[in-house]
Amino acid sequence: MGEHIETKVEQVPKLALNRIDAAKSIGVSPATLDRLVLRGILRPCRATRRPLYAVKEIERFLKATTPNSDWTI
Repeated sequence: MGEHIETKVEQVPKLALNRIDAAKSIGVSPATLDRLVLRGILRPCRATRRPLYAVKEIERFLKATTPNSDWTI
């Protein structure tokens, strides 16, 4: 009695974020995220009813909009 059984839960990496989480990840409001999409600067995936933002697309956007960026994706 009193044994502690540790369970492991595997985390599946997120490949895409919803609108709210994508906005939070780049530090802008959802309205600003919408404006970036309207300007064609950020491209959501429309595989579902609601837009999803691929993590790779967010990384591409950050790299493309960072002057003198030396970080790689």
